[in-house]
Amino acid sequence: MTVEIFLARDVDDELVAAFARLLPQLSRSATPLDPAALQALVAWPGTHLLLARVDGTIQGTLTLVTFPIPTGLRAWIEDVVVDESARGRGVGAALTEEAIRVARAAGARTVDLTSRPSREAANRLYERLGFERRNSTVYRLA
Repeated sequence: MTVEIFLARDVDDELVAAFARLLPQLSRSATPLDPAALQALVAWPGTHLLLARVDGTIQGTLTLVTFPIPTGLRAWIEDVVVDESARGRGVGAALTEEAIRVARAAGARTVDLTSRPSREAANRLYERLGFERRNSTVYRLA
């Protein structure tokens, strides 16, 4: 099995179909992305939409966002999803390692992410890749 990680630069039927399949595996409440929404995501400054192709098919995605703040350039990993048929085969690790490489190349001081405690395999992966659990409280205003 070969995992190819690449940056989405254009929106085509393959990308739209991949998100139609992957996004519901990430969130049951997420609104499906049409081509225009995907194009806006791909074109957004500081957003890096990484894709994983396995055996010719997009099997995973990760969104890396970089942004400047007064203490330096930061990077945040969001919306990591690997197709259930490809889990446990190194796809998530390959996506995350490439995100770290891209963030470091951009000059990010840190790379952050959050993961629900119930995502035990994902949490083990992040710790194995060097992420450290922080004593922090996450707040959200809906």
